[in-house]
Parts: sequence; structure tokens; C-alpha cells
Amino acid sequence: MKSIITLIRETLKIFVIFVACTLLFYFGLRAMHAEYENYHRYDPPEGRAIKVFNNNEGQDIIDRMSIFFRLGE
Repeated sequence: MKSIITLIRETLKIFVIFVACTLLFYFGLRAMHAEYENYHRYDPPEGRAIKVFNNNEGQDIIDRMSIFFRLGE
């Protein structure tokens, strides 16, 4: 009888630790999401930024696909 109570107690301890770690991980992810949710990655550059990509409208799709596969753009 004593071993059954010990087994139940140990199982309950492991369950409580698992739930606590899961909640800590969940709320940590929520906090990181809230921190970076309003982070604007695509704001226009400031200062002396220049455009480095020239989009040629005259290029056909075969040339663009060739560049894509060669360079991995």
C-alpha cells in the first residue's frame, strides 16, 4: 500500500513539473510574440540609403528563372 502511495506521489510531482514547464514555455513564446508583433522590418531606410536592385522590365521570364536558379535569389 505504501508503494502505491509513493508511486502516485511521484507521478503527481512529475505531472506538476511538466505542466509548470509547459506553461512557462507557452507564456515565454507569447511574450516574445507580443514583443516582436509590432516590429516593422520593412520600414523605408533612413539616411543615405540607395537602391541597389535594378528591375529590368525588358528581361523575359527565362532569363529571370536562370538567375534565380544560379544565384538562389
